[in-house]
Amino acid sequence: MFLHLLAMDVDTVWCRRGKVNATLGNYEDSVHDLSVAKDMEPSIGGKKQIERELDMLARHHEKKIPKPASQKSVEIPDVPSEIKLQCVKTPDKGRGMVSQFDIPQASLIHAEEPYAVVILKHCRETHCHYCLNELPADTIPCFSCSLPLYCSQHCQVRAGGPIHIPDTMVGSNFKPTLECIPEHKHECQGVHWPAILPSDVVLAGRVVVKTMEQKGQFTDVPNLSETLGLCESYSKMSPESKLELHIYSIVLLFCLHHSFSSELSINGDSASQIVILLSQIRVNSIAVVRMKSNTNDSYDQQDWFQNFSFGEAEAASSVEQVRVGQALYKAASLFNHSCLPNIHAYFISRTLLLRTTEFVSGGCPLELSYGPPVGQWDCKDRLRFLEEEYFFRCWCRGCSEVNESDLVISGFCCVNPNCSGVILDNLVANCEKQKPKVPETISNESHLQVHELKDIDIKKVANISLDQTQSSFHVGSGYCLKCGSYCNFASRSKEVKKAWTDFRRLQDSIASKDTCGTNLTDALRSLGLLRSILHAYNKGIAEAEDILAKAFCFIGDFEPARDHCKASIEILEKLYGPNHIAIGYELAKLASIQLALGDCTAVYNINRLSAMFSTYYGPQAGIIFPYLLVLERERSRIIQ
Repeated sequence: MFLHLLAMDVDTVWCRRGKVNATLGNYEDSVHDLSVAKDMEPSIGGKKQIERELDMLARHHEKKIPKPASQKSVEIPDVPSEIKLQCVKTPDKGRGMVSQFDIPQASLIHAEEPYAVVILKHCRETHCHYCLNELPADTIPCFSCSLPLYCSQHCQVRAGGPIHIPDTMVGSNFKPTLECIPEHKHECQGVHWPAILPSDVVLAGRVVVKTMEQKGQFTDVPNLSETLGLCESYSKMSPESKLELHIYSIVLLFCLHHSFSSELSINGDSASQIVILLSQIRVNSIAVVRMKSNTNDSYDQQDWFQNFSFGEAEAASSVEQVRVGQALYKAASLFNHSCLPNIHAYFISRTLLLRTTEFVSGGCPLELSYGPPVGQWDCKDRLRFLEEEYFFRCWCRGCSEVNESDLVISGFCCVNPNCSGVILDNLVANCEKQKPKVPETISNESHLQVHELKDIDIKKVANISLDQTQSSFHVGSGYCLKCGSYCNFASRSKEVKKAWTDFRRLQDSIASKDTCGTNLTDALRSLGLLRSILHAYNKGIAEAEDILAKAFCFIGDFEPARDHCKASIEILEKLYGPNHIAIGYELAKLASIQLALGDCTAVYNINRLSAMFSTYYGPQAGIIFPYLLVLERERSRIIQ
């Protein structure tokens, strides 16, 4: 065991030196150091983690090598040295982050390790409790409490749990020289309270312990507001929520007193500090997400693609973001929200990275989305979500100006067959009528200017976005925005609800791997009904088309699967815009189907999704979404 622990220590040194060399641009030295660390790593999970770092390093190095002019590639700009972010105060959003200089698209503007992080309960058996990556088959538990699971001994040690030393070594002079981050140390006392309390309470405990250790005092909880500098939401919370925070603060204090330091005082001042901290975590913590597809390992995905090509796959490649952890990033909490963000957040292990998704001029606010952006939800749902979760009313461009996406995302088509207008329900119509009443001085953002719009302007926007035809106009539930025709919204809603029953049955058939014959026929008939009731760009139609694409893939009939997938993407491009990352996820499905059919137009779609992933994820795109590498290899094979 002594030699084993020494191997762990040496492995950590080689890995750390490899990362330093990578930062300094010493590519060959970095590859050598990481290769040595990989050879010495005892666990499969640890080896795979180092392999991912080597692959990312190779891809980044390849980007820097000049390529022939005839070879087209996506340019990934380095982080400009002049990017200097600063925190400023704005009249409508308080503090926020800006850059003094222009920032090119796809620029990495911020990278940060968490102040504290905790795994979510539903991922305790599937993801590493330190790096939050997926667990391998040979997981490593905490030697003391056996509650956390780690992907490697490297992560187990860095989490701060105790290292198992055999009885033969007790009393010896052996002292591990491993650098530990004691996130789990105070929880590892044989009492499994972290498994019982909510994740945000466990996260608060880790923040408290880290702050006390930094200050070197363990009798009282320090003033966390001064230490962290985070905004709080306590004053805006309901009485029931406030009572809940007070109860959890007392429970957490007793847990910390028992597990961390018996010197810790249990008093009103300490409890109050934890209450404020819990309210800060609610509005400042960030969900750590992982990209999930139907296969996660790049080698497994290659095998999956081969099976797919022979018609044996059950569904097209599907991609979704899965929340695996909750973390507090001090600097990243300064970035404000917009439903039309200009930066994108993603994660490599625990590290948060922020990258621009468009050109951002100097002095322009850098903003990410706290929730579903424009295109995913309509305005009324976004506003309700932000008010309930973050206690503010959003006045961004997406929520203060009329936009096509919010009009059509849940709209019905006009009863007049010759009219391409849209009909809104009562809640959506009221929300859209309130948008033009926003005063022009509500925002000073250069890229998010808000204009005062009258009802006549809504008419203009609706007509321009749909058909650019001038006609009579009336805003209200059941009235067409283009021709003013009225329909019975309630009765048509019932028809839509009934039609969706067939799609739920089809989804159940796919999930249970049953035959889809009758359910598929019923769903195709219901699609026609939906298209006769819902607006052509209603997101419900896109979802229905996507379900049908999966069903046809399930039975190995790829031509209709391709057609339905294309129809879904056409709608989503209207809602999100043609270059949004959500379109890239869908293009991965379409390209997979096209490759299975031997359709060479897959090359065009692979180029599109490669460009989108490079914009949103930079050189780490292949790490975030390994199946992208499979598609790019197939593209190269077709071109050759």
